[in-house]
Amino acid sequence: MKNILLKIDRVSLVKQILIGLVIGVLLAVTIPDIAAPLSILGTLFVGALKAVAPVLVFVLVLSAIVSHKSGQKTNMKTIVVLYLLGTFLAGLIAVVMSFVFPVSLSLTDSAEGVAPPSGVTEVLKTLLLNVVDNPFNALVNANYIGILAWAIVLGLALKGAADTTKTLVSNLSDAVSKMVAWVIKLAPLGIMGLVIESITTNGLESLLGYGQLLALLLGCMALVALVVNPLIVYVMIRQNPYPLVFKCLRESGLTAFFTRSSAANIPVNMKLCENLGLDKDSYSVSIPLGATINMAGAAVTISVLTLAAVHTLGIEVDVWTAIILSVLSAVAACGASGVAGGSLLLIPLAASLFGIPNEIAMQVVGVGFIIGVLQDSCETALNSSTDALFTAAAEFKEWRKEGKVIKIHKAG
Repeated sequence: MKNILLKIDRVSLVKQILIGLVIGVLLAVTIPDIAAPLSILGTLFVGALKAVAPVLVFVLVLSAIVSHKSGQKTNMKTIVVLYLLGTFLAGLIAVVMSFVFPVSLSLTDSAEGVAPPSGVTEVLKTLLLNVVDNPFNALVNANYIGILAWAIVLGLALKGAADTTKTLVSNLSDAVSKMVAWVIKLAPLGIMGLVIESITTNGLESLLGYGQLLALLLGCMALVALVVNPLIVYVMIRQNPYPLVFKCLRESGLTAFFTRSSAANIPVNMKLCENLGLDKDSYSVSIPLGATINMAGAAVTISVLTLAAVHTLGIEVDVWTAIILSVLSAVAACGASGVAGGSLLLIPLAASLFGIPNEIAMQVVGVGFIIGVLQDSCETALNSSTDALFTAAAEFKEWRKEGKVIKIHKAG
């Protein structure tokens, strides 16, 4: 048994996940009734990631702040600029593509009883209240804005602590990181369970009626992932960006696609950054921050579905209003993590820009729920993989200035 485990361990995690994915599809298609109970593996995997992620973020950010020495460089300013720029450009691309390929909707009432935020003020208010949330409550509810705030404040307070205290924090950080590594090793079984659950529960039949809308949504996300993001990375590192782009999509985007949770994917991104040799002081803060404000996929969803409603109702839109929508979708997307329901429930906020009644906007949200199986998976994959991508790009820019060779190694 030990020899078998050692042989499995030599196979890259990405290959193991792909094998688990294929096995899951085969089981769900050939023997769905027998395979259905195995979906518990996916539930357990996502549950374990969600459980450990808040503790990991708190401890890593705390450790990074405590151990940071004066004069030691971090790339946080560059990373935040990349996050905001990437989210805005994603919204802009979605607006442009929605005018080039206009889509009309058959509206549905399947979002009845769901209340969206009343405006941008409410979104920002929610985010600010999350900052001052009780630290224990923030950990229990995976409120990453609150977790980040408390970790930073406590870290600053402990900067003058004794070396033994700093060593204890560092050792605790290493221990939690090791726990996360154990959980991530179970990813192949978890992905297999998630695939089985997705196919046996949802199927793809319900998506066929919205093929054109899905094609536009996924096309915009693919354009951002494979054209816009690589251009941004190229400007930063001045060399072929695609090895890094594909590595992030393969090692981060793949798991995020199936877990459909940026929070659950935080440990995966942390491990990816470690494998890339990035500075722990930077990525221990930038990755959880990215899970909150780096929302390119959400900006695409908000823009595309809002303009689908606009085209359905025959509303004329000028260029300036379209640009305002790009900005609004970017701002709303950054606040999506503070709103229950994420990007879909921010559609009425964007729709109000065009005077669309809330009843109609909520029907568009209902369409979003119907196609959510693929929409949410691809959105999360884009959001989460971009966190690691921009974190790496910012640091590689500094490596380039220092004359270091940038090499993207394959997953080991």
